[in-house]
Amino acid sequence: MMQSKGSNSKVSNMVFRTRISSLLISMFAIFASFYVAGRLWQDAQNRVYLIKELDRVTGLGQSAISVDDTLKIIACREQHKTLSALEMDLAIARQEGFTSKRSSDTSAAVSKRKPLVVIGVLTRFGRKNNRDAIRKAWMGSGETLKKMEKEKGVVSRFVIGRSADREDNLDRSIDDENRQTNDFIILDQVEAPGELPKKVKMFFALAADKWDADFYAKVNDDVYVNIDALGATLSSHLDKPRVYIGCMKSGQVFSEPSHKWYEPDWWKFGDKKSYFRHASGEMYVISGALAKFISINRSLLRTYAHDDVSAGSWFIGLDVKHVDEGKFCCSSWSTGAICSGV
Repeated sequence: MMQSKGSNSKVSNMVFRTRISSLLISMFAIFASFYVAGRLWQDAQNRVYLIKELDRVTGLGQSAISVDDTLKIIACREQHKTLSALEMDLAIARQEGFTSKRSSDTSAAVSKRKPLVVIGVLTRFGRKNNRDAIRKAWMGSGETLKKMEKEKGVVSRFVIGRSADREDNLDRSIDDENRQTNDFIILDQVEAPGELPKKVKMFFALAADKWDADFYAKVNDDVYVNIDALGATLSSHLDKPRVYIGCMKSGQVFSEPSHKWYEPDWWKFGDKKSYFRHASGEMYVISGALAKFISINRSLLRTYAHDDVSAGSWFIGLDVKHVDEGKFCCSSWSTGAICSGV
């Protein structure tokens, strides 16, 4: 009797499991049928449309429809569906009062002017007097700085690194000054004379990442800049996609370690030991495309002993327009000059 009950229990379990399996298989079959039916319906719709299109094309005297035309037809249908869906979403959004917010955002975006130039004034620790003189002379501060950005499209920032002893008095003094003026780009690298070429490279890279400007300029913190003359000159070069503007020169390469302008890689410049043509380091300008090139390739671009030589080397192998502009020769002030050493 007990054996009979055990047998009945086993049979019941087997039947229950069989029913569950059958149910799962049935559900899977139903879903698969829906999927296949949907795909067949879609393919049928495409075939109907293509047949109609084929009839239309052949009615115009063409004997066949090409594969390219077929793909174009399908793509157009899909785009039409997407457009119809977007139009429906837009209609719903308008009913919910989305139009006014969107239009205000669009107006704000349109009114926001693309910068003509981002100027990086390279400075060092202990040069606050120079920075204050620049703020008073041409860069401005506070509302004046913002006004120049808005009305003239000129963004100016001081560029400095960090102390080798992080968060010491030197770092804190710069942080305090920046809290008052908000006109610094503080780089995450050591501030030292030998790091100037890398500092310039990082400025161009970070500025290109932050601002979508037409031009980017490097300036020393002992140079006076005529903003109006700079804007007029740069506007005349807007038609050049890749341009490098400055007071071009080609100086001697010094191989003696004791010399002030010693170049450790002097042997790379040939027997005559002369640098290639490059813009003088007091001030030079590059177009937006070149700044983006530096940003993308910052880890690959090598630097030499001097920042101006380094910048010039980055553009030698590129299709770049070199513009030797006398107005950028800061050592000699003349009428219409853009910069002057002070």
